[in-house]
Amino acid sequence: MSANAEKVTDRKDPEVRIGVFVCHCGSNIAGYLNCEELTAYAGTLPGVVYTKNNLYTCSEAGIAEIQQAIKDKDLTRVVVASCSPRTHMPLFKSACAQAGLNAYLFEMVNIRDQCSWVHMQEREEAMAKARDLIRMGVAKAAFLEPQQDIESSLVRRAMVIGGGVAGLSSAEALAGMGVEVVLVEKENALGGLLKDLHRLAPGNDLASERIGALIERVQASPNVQIFLESKVVDAGGYIGNYDLVIQDRDGQTHPFTVGCVVVATGAVPWQPDGLFGYNGKTVITQYELEGLLENEAFRAKNMVMIQCAGARSPERTYCSRICCLTAVKNALFVKERSPDTHVHVLYRDIQMYGTENERLLWESRGKGVRYDVYDATRPPVVKEGMVEFYQPLTGEVVEIPCDLVVLSTPLVARPEAPALAQLFRIPADQNNFFLEAHAKLRPLDFATDGIFLAGSARYPATTAEARAQGLGAASRAGTVLFKDKLVSSALVADINPNTCVGCQGCLGVCPYGAITYVWEERICRVNTILCKGCGNCASTCPSQSARLKGFTPRQLLSQIRAVVA
Repeated sequence: MSANAEKVTDRKDPEVRIGVFVCHCGSNIAGYLNCEELTAYAGTLPGVVYTKNNLYTCSEAGIAEIQQAIKDKDLTRVVVASCSPRTHMPLFKSACAQAGLNAYLFEMVNIRDQCSWVHMQEREEAMAKARDLIRMGVAKAAFLEPQQDIESSLVRRAMVIGGGVAGLSSAEALAGMGVEVVLVEKENALGGLLKDLHRLAPGNDLASERIGALIERVQASPNVQIFLESKVVDAGGYIGNYDLVIQDRDGQTHPFTVGCVVVATGAVPWQPDGLFGYNGKTVITQYELEGLLENEAFRAKNMVMIQCAGARSPERTYCSRICCLTAVKNALFVKERSPDTHVHVLYRDIQMYGTENERLLWESRGKGVRYDVYDATRPPVVKEGMVEFYQPLTGEVVEIPCDLVVLSTPLVARPEAPALAQLFRIPADQNNFFLEAHAKLRPLDFATDGIFLAGSARYPATTAEARAQGLGAASRAGTVLFKDKLVSSALVADINPNTCVGCQGCLGVCPYGAITYVWEERICRVNTILCKGCGNCASTCPSQSARLKGFTPRQLLSQIRAVVA
């Protein structure tokens, strides 16, 4: 350890007065652990002057008891042994702050997820582990230090990348809030995939009218600046102050500072070159059929639609979700326009999300559309004027005459998605669709603060879903842009400039680009706004100059000593 690095010691503030609150969490904890015994045990630990067990510590009554104890018992630290810090720590920290205790003098112990839930059949061992966890939490709490939240300014401007229905919806909503919006579209026209579609399910609305009205509203807004045939070529900064550079169709660059970014780049239909004899004439895709249906004169005598063409395969294992709805919608429209046309749909599974879409399926059956299951291990074979498929229910090979084969192909991520992911440091899955921060808790957020996600850039989405996600992303951005200032957690890394030797080892392990090397001083420095407190730098620094607040060596070693005691 460097001579100037933090000295690890067992000494703590002699005035430490710790209160411990053990939560029953209904039967989630109390059904498997003896909470009264744990509460009594907590009272024997060094520094603990008050203990209490609650049925639900997160309830209004439980919060009030914590706040009252802080005042009546003059508590300088609070420990709550209950559920997940991920969901409830902000509530408890806020309660402590309202009672006059620095929020960072609070520690939470997870005896539900990490103990009662995973050791339901091991009651005695679970109790021993719960005692260990509480003892570790109290030991760390004794060495907690007061911190101050980090405040920063912001620019009330947003950038929306993508001019499809999701991007246009976000731009329209943000502009309606009075936010200045910069809309960037790669193509030479707004509208995305909708500008090339015929009708939309389940209402059978004309796609051109739906997207056209949205485009007109966005173009008419004085708060929206539109860049067509343009792309983002450089990105830096952080939430509230993202520094972005747009390159337009003429190669000129335009720098902007924005507070938030909405990524709504969409997806593209997969081209099935060589699959099922695809030739773009007698064997086409559903996307190409949409264009043909706009021609009133278009007719086909026998039409066969093959589902999952290129999807749910080793190359693309996912279900594209919208293919079945598209096929049913187009089949129904063909039958309504030309009742004599024979339409036969060959499918593996039919996925019609929602009751309205399910109604379309039964309506199409009533109109005479034929549906048959095919075996994925023996896919249909397209021959001249005929499609041959193995029917698993009867074990027979069936021949269907046809003059047009329509392949339902999946939506795939745009080719530029990986480059965009690298530019903004946002994650993507193995199929290059962007990954949200949490599928249920934060479905429109990236893990990177201030960047939001909408539409088929996330996963294939219907028009209604893309519209809803676009509006949702705008609302999420609004929660940032309408603040007077940004406040973030103080539990971030810092680097001691007196002991840093400038080895730059921390730069390579920081996933958020929060550390820079200052050439003039030959040291590394942390941008606390970008830092997310992962601790990679602190665990890597050979001189122990990098330190993670709230997880200092003294605090962590106190927990280790407590658990091995």
